[in-house]
Parts: sequence; structure tokens; C-alpha cells
Amino acid sequence: MSFVKYNQPCLECGGSDPVAINEDGSAWCFSCRYRYPNYKEAFSQQGEVVDFKEHKNNKKNTSGGDFLPLTDRSISLETAKKYGVKAFINTTGDVVRHSYPYYIANEIAGYKIRELNKAFSWRGTSKGSGLFGEQLFADGGKYITVTEGECDAMSAFELMGSKWPVVSVKNGAAGAVKDFKDSIEFLEKFDNIVINFDNDKPGRDAARAVAKLLTPGKAKIATLPSDFKDANDMLRQAQHKAYQNAWWSAKVYTPAGVLNLSEKLDDLINREIKECVPYPWAGLNKKLYGMRQGELVTVTGGTGLGKSSITRELEHWLITNTKDNVGIIALEEDWIRTADGILSIEANARLYIDEEREAFGDAEYAALSTKFIGDTYANRVWIHAHFGATDFDEILNKLKYLIIGQGCRWVVVDHLHMLAYSAGLKDNNEVSTIDYIMKSLRTLVEETGAGLILVSHLRRVDGNRGHENGIEVSLSHLRGSQAIAQISDCVIALERNQQADDDEEANTTHMRVLKSRYTGDVGMASHLLYNKKTGRLKEIDIDDVDDELEPLI
Repeated sequence: MSFVKYNQPCLECGGSDPVAINEDGSAWCFSCRYRYPNYKEAFSQQGEVVDFKEHKNNKKNTSGGDFLPLTDRSISLETAKKYGVKAFINTTGDVVRHSYPYYIANEIAGYKIRELNKAFSWRGTSKGSGLFGEQLFADGGKYITVTEGECDAMSAFELMGSKWPVVSVKNGAAGAVKDFKDSIEFLEKFDNIVINFDNDKPGRDAARAVAKLLTPGKAKIATLPSDFKDANDMLRQAQHKAYQNAWWSAKVYTPAGVLNLSEKLDDLINREIKECVPYPWAGLNKKLYGMRQGELVTVTGGTGLGKSSITRELEHWLITNTKDNVGIIALEEDWIRTADGILSIEANARLYIDEEREAFGDAEYAALSTKFIGDTYANRVWIHAHFGATDFDEILNKLKYLIIGQGCRWVVVDHLHMLAYSAGLKDNNEVSTIDYIMKSLRTLVEETGAGLILVSHLRRVDGNRGHENGIEVSLSHLRGSQAIAQISDCVIALERNQQADDDEEANTTHMRVLKSRYTGDVGMASHLLYNKKTGRLKEIDIDDVDDELEPLI
């Protein structure tokens, strides 16, 4: 097959004469290597392009076209000429292609060719070139606007009265960071850099990303009205005033987590009050003003000092004194033992001991569990059913399921060091493992707003007396990592001299607040006497506690 016609224009790359036509009507572009199955039909779909120009002296920088109003984008001839943008029209007078010049210093490096269907190609090169329009405003000034596309740049220029500098990144939101870095010296010549990317998620994300590259205080992010996608959208709808309002209202970019307090005044005055639930013990409430959702409370103590008894009291209290769902993950016991522990508080009997449950009576136990679990508090208590350690990430997912999937506003996790074992001790290092777990739990609490009660162990202390002898606990006794103290909102330590000769002293647990981010009030709070018959903890008054304290249970 042979060529019958040469030096024809190419619709794909914008070349003025690189196409040769075959005798069967197909054609080949020797510039962009595009093959036309039917060259005549390709042109008839959008009319014959009539104004391609041949530029023999500098073909690589040739775009062709003429200076025309960009009617498809409502951009004036004056603006197109200022930015050096040419257009191609078909035989019906419709614009079918734009060419945008890109410069290195004051010389054209290449043209970005845009088809009506948004297909893009380059003639010449974009390598080393500046932002679109950069050569027009090289001296700097008070304001410059940066958009996500060439038509948006020309549109913003017109919308702002054709007097403020406007440029565009070369490659949209995806390439914005690189384009900003390449032109950072140019941009830093301006006192204020208004970033006006597209009004969608990629545009908003890119705007924040490039704002970080600029001198703090210079970058402002313009937010367009929600009905408009970009500056050109507003120009086509003649929304000059609305655009100017958005432009002048552009906020100075601040990194995430840094706020202009005056802008948050309404949120400050009309803040959401965190729901607060009192503890079952008056002394603890006096120190902590109750427990709040969105906080991480750590309960710690030596082995055998009553951590499980405390958590069972708290679980039962939350179930019976709130309308919230409660989730429980107890890694050292199975779900039946957990359920028996809660029912034991309700019954004032140690039903988790087989002999005492048998003495309580099968019928009575069935009636109690049916009423408490099946009727009164039905569908409100969720328990992790696996005994022993499992993968930590799996447990974290279960926590998310309890909180998000089942609406548990309070979760009890017993205990931290079993979670550490389940995590497999990252790098065989308990400290780094606990750091990771605590950060994960903190993030979970922040993201969901749930209240989390975490049980933690203490390390062994030097000396002749240990925690089982009732020594005073400090934050330094927390086992594994200081992240436990640092990340927790509240740390409550349990102290008891279980080896004391006096029976009452041996069965009295002292609750010491080691940290309270909410109140800042620390020190001895409550004294709980364990009743061997009922398995309950009753708050008692001793010399260290205010005489007016009244037990709540």
C-alpha cells in the first residue's frame, strides 16, 4: 500500500504537516506515530481544521493555531493573547484544540496541546519549564494565584479584573508538589500565594500539600462555593463577584492541628459537653469528677491486689447506670467467667465459684441471668470470646467492631501485657511493643469517642517489700513503657498489704490517683473493703479519707 497524499495536519499531536494518507483512506502521523483508520472520517467528526500553520524554522516549538477567543471556555481574546494561548477551529467555527506555551526564562520550551475531549500531548518539551504564565510575572509582587489548570488560570485572571498575577501548575493535582518545588524561587517573590485548585478531594489534598512547601504565613487556600468545580466553571457562569469573595476570604494555611483561635470562637462557646458517668466510689469521684467518653483510663496494681474485682464492679456499674452498650475483652479468662463475674456483682454472691453457684441454686441462677442478660439489659453487653492471646491487630479490629459496629460507648480491656504478648513483642522489645499498643488504643479512643478502661501490671520493685506488702505505687512502677502514663488520660493505682496480720487491712484496697489529665488532682482517693462472702468491694472511711465520704454501693 502506498501513500497518495503528504504534508497533512495531525489531529492528535497538533502538527501542521506530519501526516501521509494511504490510497485506502487510512493515514499515518510521522510525528506522534498515530494511525488513522480513516483520515477523512476523523476530520468529518469535528469539521476540517482550516488554520494549521507551517513553521519551518522551529518545528519542535510549533503549535499552530491562531489567537482567538476561547469560546468553549468563555475566555476572551485579550486574555488568550496575554498568556500566548492559540486555538484551532473547524469549518463550522468551533474551537477544537488549545495550545498552551511553556517557557524557560523568556524562551518557549514547548506547547501543551489540549483537545476538546481533554486529551493532552506535548510539542517540544516541558522539562525545565516554569509554571504556566510564570514568564508574565517574573518580578514578583503582593499577590499571585495558582490554579490547577491553564484555563482556570486565565479564568481566575479575568474574574479578578485582569490585574492580579495568576499561574497554573503543569500537570494538575497529581504533579502539583513537583511543579511547586521547581518554581519555588519564583513563587517566594510574592507576599501572598493564593492556592485555588479544583473544588474536589484531589484538589483540596494537593492544595494542602503544596501550601506546606511555602514560607509559613504566605500560603492561602481559596475555597470556592460548593456549586462550582473550578475557576473556569465560575467564569462560564459569570460569577465574578462570588469568585472575588472566595478569593479575598482565602484562609492562611495552617498545619493540621494548629488553629486560629478567633476562628473557633463559636465552637469554644458552644462546645459539646462530654458525657460523664460517676464512679461507684465517692472518693474517686472527688478526685476525678467521674469518667468520660473519649478518655483512656488505666487501672494498675500488683498481682492479686484486686484489679479484676475493680473491673467487674466498673463493668456492672456501667451496664446498670448508663444506657450505653458495654464491650469487654478479658484475655485471661473465657467469656463464661466474664459473664459470671458481672452476675456475681448483681447477686452479691461469688457465682464464679462453682460451689457457691451450686449453693445459690440452678433455678435462681437461671432466673437471674435471664432477667439481667436476657431482659433488662438485653443486647447491651458484648464479650470477647477467646481465652488467651491472639494477634493484636485482630484484637484491635474486634475493638473497632465493638465500638463502631455494635455501638459500645465503654470498653474494658484486661489486660495490656496480654495484648503485648499477642503483638508478638515487636523486635523482641517490650517497650516498643507497648508504645505501639498504647498509640493504637489512643488513636482508637480519639477517632471513636468511646471510653476505654485498660488494666495494666506493675513491674517488680527493688527492696524487701513488694506491691503485695502494700508499698506506695508511683508512675515509675508501670511495667514496660512510660507511654502507659504519658498516653493515658487517667492512671489509678491499687495498693493493698495482703500480707498484713490484721484481716481488715489485708482485705482493704487503697485507690491512688497517679494521673488525672482532666482535674490534675492526684493522691489517695478511695479505700475499698473486700467482703469475702459477697465478693463485693465497699467503700469505707479511714483517716486518709474525708469523714463525709459516703459509699455509693
